[in-house]
Amino acid sequence: MIQHKDHFHGSDLEKIEQIYGIKKEEIVSFSANVNPLGVSTLLRETLASHIDAITTYPDREYTALRKCIASYAGTDWESVIMGNGSTELISLFIQIERPRKAMIIGPTYSEYEREIALGGGTTLYYPLKEEQDFALDVKDFTSHLNESIDLLVICNPNNPTSGAIRQETMRIILDVCKQNDIFVMVDETYVEFADDFQYITSVPLTAYYNNIIILRGTSKFFAAPGLRLGYAITGNRDLIKAINTRKNPWTINSLAVIAGEIMFRDSSYIVQTRALISGERSRIYELVSKDNRFRAFPPSGNFMLVRLLDDNLTSDLLFDRAIRRRMMIRDCSTFPFLNNKYIRFCFMSPEMNDKLLNCLLA
Repeated sequence: MIQHKDHFHGSDLEKIEQIYGIKKEEIVSFSANVNPLGVSTLLRETLASHIDAITTYPDREYTALRKCIASYAGTDWESVIMGNGSTELISLFIQIERPRKAMIIGPTYSEYEREIALGGGTTLYYPLKEEQDFALDVKDFTSHLNESIDLLVICNPNNPTSGAIRQETMRIILDVCKQNDIFVMVDETYVEFADDFQYITSVPLTAYYNNIIILRGTSKFFAAPGLRLGYAITGNRDLIKAINTRKNPWTINSLAVIAGEIMFRDSSYIVQTRALISGERSRIYELVSKDNRFRAFPPSGNFMLVRLLDDNLTSDLLFDRAIRRRMMIRDCSTFPFLNNKYIRFCFMSPEMNDKLLNCLLA
């Protein structure tokens, strides 16, 4: 298991408050990768009027919410599984599959490795190559897949590289995995931010492959991490039954159910979010790429990975510089295969993005 040192997560504002003496309310987190628009106006205006919903149990099958998500994601509602955030679904899936050996495409989110280890499994990493902008070489990658591997984990778009695997490439991977009896878990936390998300998402493939499960949530795109509303999509009916049998009933509370039905139908908010992120992603990538002290990697998500080429710059130095100006970026030295020459930050409002760039590029 790769050892990870302590670091500041995007939600660790209390730690920052203690160490730097800065009130957490004053900090703008470029580390959490959350939609800068915040909670949608429609949700804010209507959720309070449904407060009486907490006086009754929600439908334990969550039928209406699952149908709403299915319409939003473009799938069959019976393929949707609800969870208390995608982290609960990751845990349940790992507990059921109990992979002896898993492969993870890295560098990526460390929670996958932790859950696999808790289940008694071991993890292999397939490292993405910086000289290829951390894009996946599918031919080389699939040559490393074999029958000794039970599970493949893919974050798409990937955190922290922000690169994405397109649907036609995912088909090739799924075919090879099918031949080797490998199940594929795809984390699509950031796919909704991508310009061409309809060509990146693997949701349509669940109608043809039974060796894939897709995980999504509302924490990032809908700016609702505290809601703890996640969902999974799979065409594997046996797996759906196993997860629903194992998980506790009513893990989604009544207000979260109502909030979900409002958010997934809020087309104005969805369009506004994609327009903002698309414009800022292109603008910020171009600006950073012009500075020869930095190497920006092409982003598909709502965040960007940057390598520091200047010998005098390190990730902890820039983290410290930014936090003293009430802005929090991600020091990526804790990710597998990265070191203290990499940082990651998400795209916020144009004004805040300019403020961050003035700090980092000074």
